[in-house]
Amino acid sequence: MTKRMILGLLATAALLTGPLAGWAKERPGAAPPAADKGFERSCWRGSGWAFRRVATFPVFRNGSVEEETVCEIVAASENGRTLLYTDAAQERLGFVDITDPTNPLPAGVLALAGEPTSVAVRGRHALVCVDTSPDFVNPSGELVVVDVATRTVVRTIALGGQPDSIKVSPDHRYAAIAIENQRDEDLGDGAPPQAPAGFLAIVDLVGAPAAWTLRTVDLTGVCDRFPEDPEPEFVDVNARNVAAVTCQENNHVILVDLRTGAVVGDFSVGAADLDGVDTVEDDRIVQGDLLLGVRREPDAIAWIGRRRLATADEGDLDGGSRGFTLFEADTGAVVYEAGNELERLAARIGHYPEGRSENKGGEPEGILAARYGPDRLLFVGLERASFVAVYELDRDDRPTFVQALPGGVGPEGLLAIPQRGLFVTASENDDRGAAFRSVLTIFERVRGEPDYPTVVSADDANGRPIAWVALSALAADPQDAGRAYTAHDSFLRGSRLFELDVSDRPAVITREIALRDAAGDPVDLDVEGVSVAHGGGFWVVSEGRGSVDDPARPVTSTNLLLRVAGDGAILATVPLPPATDLLQRRFGLEGVAAAQIDGREKVFVAFQREWVGDAPGGVRIGCYDTLAGTWGFARYPLDPRESPNGGWVGLSELTWLGGGRLLVLERDNQGGTDARIKRLYEVSVAGVPFAPEGAAFPALTKTLVRDLLPDLAAPRGAVLEKVEGCCVLADGRVLIVTDNDGVDDHSGETQLLDLGAILDD
Repeated sequence: MTKRMILGLLATAALLTGPLAGWAKERPGAAPPAADKGFERSCWRGSGWAFRRVATFPVFRNGSVEEETVCEIVAASENGRTLLYTDAAQERLGFVDITDPTNPLPAGVLALAGEPTSVAVRGRHALVCVDTSPDFVNPSGELVVVDVATRTVVRTIALGGQPDSIKVSPDHRYAAIAIENQRDEDLGDGAPPQAPAGFLAIVDLVGAPAAWTLRTVDLTGVCDRFPEDPEPEFVDVNARNVAAVTCQENNHVILVDLRTGAVVGDFSVGAADLDGVDTVEDDRIVQGDLLLGVRREPDAIAWIGRRRLATADEGDLDGGSRGFTLFEADTGAVVYEAGNELERLAARIGHYPEGRSENKGGEPEGILAARYGPDRLLFVGLERASFVAVYELDRDDRPTFVQALPGGVGPEGLLAIPQRGLFVTASENDDRGAAFRSVLTIFERVRGEPDYPTVVSADDANGRPIAWVALSALAADPQDAGRAYTAHDSFLRGSRLFELDVSDRPAVITREIALRDAAGDPVDLDVEGVSVAHGGGFWVVSEGRGSVDDPARPVTSTNLLLRVAGDGAILATVPLPPATDLLQRRFGLEGVAAAQIDGREKVFVAFQREWVGDAPGGVRIGCYDTLAGTWGFARYPLDPRESPNGGWVGLSELTWLGGGRLLVLERDNQGGTDARIKRLYEVSVAGVPFAPEGAAFPALTKTLVRDLLPDLAAPRGAVLEKVEGCCVLADGRVLIVTDNDGVDDHSGETQLLDLGAILDD
């Protein structure tokens, strides 16, 4: 398949950088089937606009870097220049100044009497829902009214239950609040009914806050599954002041007229059939399974105009159809069903969370409809896959996928600010130890092409996306400047190399090369480095598991150098010397570079960190002489760690430059604002007498080529920790790639960056 054919599948010439999930044409009077819908060559019919990330704001900046802080739901002031977010971890409301959206500034916090669950803005006031419940059987909460300008509380209204979602009506006349009174998931089997029942609260926003009044709407007796326990989750309000409320565990939607407080409609959201998804957590992404009759169990809901509703079908109790659905509000008829398209899209852009396959896959949780100029857009946030899918709605409300946006780990809150051309996500996951913080991500809508994703995949032989995550290596084709190779690490079983078309953006994985042993069976290795071998095929390194000096991490596999044919057959396995294996630590072989020196092929390998007996501050670079069959080692000096969060410094990649020179990728294990060392160095190995195990290793001298921190910061996201691959294309351009850890406690974001011909003299 040619690059032109692949890009035709992914987008039109106007938007070559956007991946594309396919869908069938809608049949008149019926919902499209929930099956794989393939690709359309010219799906993009938009106006040539795209969202580009312009800033990422870690919310700890409103406090201390040491604090666990979260941002779950985000709102904006009436002029769109101040963001307000809920921080349940610290029980406060946070403020961020986005007068300049490319440079968001901390603007303080307001302490609350409990955990904020949602926030909305009405004029000069923020309406904050706060959960003050002492336990599940005595739910309580309050609506805190805050003057946005002065950051002061002007009124507190007791709600009589535990609030979840809030929505202010378009005319600012009402606020609708879903009082969930959530269930105890550890009680019995965790299923409803669990008293007390939830309800809908309506606040009449007449006059000053002191005059606002509260009404409640009983929602019991409406839902089919647990009529005595509605469990309202999310609410949205249309221009006719009709609130649509999801009752997630009940798999139901209830419509309430806010003027009268009357229930004016309801419907079960039903079930979906899914074909071509992954339902087995076996460390493989194989999207070929069938799920029948899966309850949708929607979380968020959004009005599309006055007559249609869109739901994010996350699942909670025992459902979750892994997509989104559009309904006729008056009848509950399905007018569009996403089927497997979000799951397939996640696999295509490297965001599929395999560890959630047996649960609910990517888990669409948030959904939002907004108009940007003449364009009507629908945003769907996937909590586990950690991205937002953007759709354009035509005049019949039929969605067409146009773009995927990276939004931190677990994007929960979605916010449109059309008057400023901005879109914001709030990601609630915060783990400094995992090198990710809770962030607000700001996007701006501009003319032109998307700049994410940077890697997408073509279809495999079965017509499914080539599924990929955790790219751990990079190698250039020595003859073709438009071709490179990469691999996934041990996060997935069934080791594979990938052929990359890098002649345009985004790079396209065009082919997967399964590694096979002598019997032709697949192998499970930890591929951390790839290099094109002289005469064709590859040299591959697999990192061993375990440390000889750590009983908690017993050695279960050793580090290996492998000679692999172009079709993936393993031709030879080269272990390290036995005396070297006795010194193994779990940070083993991480990069490989094959070189022709004096008419013989030598293969250099990088050890990530010090092994037993190595002098502190230095790691090994090994050299395997393919003709003599011998190993030798030299000592590479590591930079001392510089991060305020400590951590370690090690090697990730080697690239042969010719002339006796190696390009070395050195990094720390820190991300975001804690990252300090992401660097390319050059070392000369010409004439260096690599020494056998037990002898004194010669010292290498390094020269800085490039500090990669500015490059990793250039996409305006958090600096990604694991820059693990580097190669030099045949035309001299240098590429680097990051490893997304299989979307496991990770944002899923992969950056493949072209640094240009930085090695030119």
